[in-house]
Amino acid sequence: MRIVVAPDSFGGTLSAREAAEAIAAGWRRGVPGADVAIVPLADGGTGFAEVLHTALGGTVHELEVTGPLGDPVTGSWLRVGDTAYLECASACGLHHVPREDRVPGVARTATTSGVGELLAAARDAGVTTAVVGLGGSATTDGGAGLLAALGAVPVDDDGLPLPPGGAALDCCARLDGTPDLGGMTLVAASDVDNPLLGPHGAAAVFGPQKGADDAAVTELDAALTVFAGVLADLAGREVRDLPSAGAAGGLGAALLALGARVESGAGLVRGLVGLDAELDAADVAVTGEGSFDWQSLRGKLVTAVARGAADRGTPCVVLAGQVSVGRREAAAAGVDAAFGVAEEFGLEASMADPAGTLADLAERVAPRWSR
Repeated sequence: MRIVVAPDSFGGTLSAREAAEAIAAGWRRGVPGADVAIVPLADGGTGFAEVLHTALGGTVHELEVTGPLGDPVTGSWLRVGDTAYLECASACGLHHVPREDRVPGVARTATTSGVGELLAAARDAGVTTAVVGLGGSATTDGGAGLLAALGAVPVDDDGLPLPPGGAALDCCARLDGTPDLGGMTLVAASDVDNPLLGPHGAAAVFGPQKGADDAAVTELDAALTVFAGVLADLAGREVRDLPSAGAAGGLGAALLALGARVESGAGLVRGLVGLDAELDAADVAVTGEGSFDWQSLRGKLVTAVARGAADRGTPCVVLAGQVSVGRREAAAAGVDAAFGVAEEFGLEASMADPAGTLADLAERVAPRWSR
């Protein structure tokens, strides 16, 4: 039997490649001699550029940019021919914010400036297309920082530049300047389809994991409502309710206002790394991520793998850090079975040795799916 192992990264504990290698090692222990192929994946979030670099080659460009808290961080973008692939988390990712600093004040002020600086670097290098992977951000600023870095600064009624972060956008009257893309075509590779505002929007859904409490969520959503009008002026149309406008703390809305087309991050990566060819030859597909939960069912990577497998009549198994999706919901997404490391070995053990416990889980699961 041929087993194709195609996971996403595991929530900051394992990269997609590390997760794939752990699952493959455990599977081979459970079924010695198993034919296991690994295809690390990403859906626009953390690991997007790394996975594409592994599959496509190209040149990685590193530079110092503004991090989500205003301090310098090392960001990067990948050039393949005339196309730039950027991972927003490289510049404004939640991994740049220590866990103890994920508090309401930080959630209100985190900025996407560094993502705009990466785009500016790609523009200056002469690329014709920039694909921005959305996901894993620490920000809820609607892409205001990105726009400022590209030359369109959010200002108040007096024409004064606003401080960084989403909370200040309740005073935004307009953009001072015009965004300079140098003729680049933009693609937003999104892992979610959330709108910008409301109960399914950027602040309400993703704000709490970035440190926002109920008061901060309400404040950020109100400020983004004001900024949505400014983005509509830039775009010449409303973008607030478009799918993926709420991705990466509303960064998706800013990209849409700049004319970006949205592509499924998981679908884009799936095509570029040749997953379909691997699935054609697979007897079992194994995918996974840090938390297999309801958000996984809203266009994230595991569902892309599961649907690809289902199209071929191939069983799909999810191995995750934690599983909170019910069997019925999983089956509707094309997942035949889902297993969680935390449920099998305990949360403390899974966090202490993520690769080892993931391999142990794969070893346990492999025999029942290798007949």
